Amino acid sequence: MSSILMIKGNVKYTITLDPGLWIFDDRKIDMDTVFLNGRKLDDSDEKYLKDVSSHWDREIKEGARLPENNENKQPKTYLKETLLTGSFGIPFAPFLKNAEPLAGAKYVVLETEGSSIEVPLDEAMEAILAFSKEGKPLKEDGPVHFYYGDGRNKDNPIKNIKGFIVK
Repeated sequence: MSSILMIKGNVKYTITLDPGLWIFDDRKIDMDTVFLNGRKLDDSDEKYLKDVSSHWDREIKEGARLPENNENKQPKTYLKETLLTGSFGIPFAPFLKNAEPLAGAKYVVLETEGSSIEVPLDEAMEAILAFSKEGKPLKEDGPVHFYYGDGRNKDNPIKNIKGFIVK
């Protein structure tokens, strides 16, 4: 089984995904808590703008200052333990946006071992791709599991995904 996935089809750019590297990505989310309280994924561009804006406002009001050590960061030992025992996923939207679906694209087809599942493009943009469970990559029924953004399949994700085709 290959852990490399492709986004291809009705897109400007074909994208290659390697879920084995996502553990180092800052966009990863904890799958144990992601669907609590009806969680809705944030738009990363909007979050970036809010962070930059608040930083700018603080510098205008207080003046520039050097960052403090470990400001808003977890201790390294706690972070390592979390990575080795946690279950993680990553939003699918940034990858779809980078592939740049063409104007006529309406669906994303999830190619699985036994079938193909068609998901509307707007729902795929809200989806989460789980890539680890309890600190281990999803080797047996992975390399990723597909969760709808609203969590309606949180107990039964789409598994054995081999690739994505935008139609």
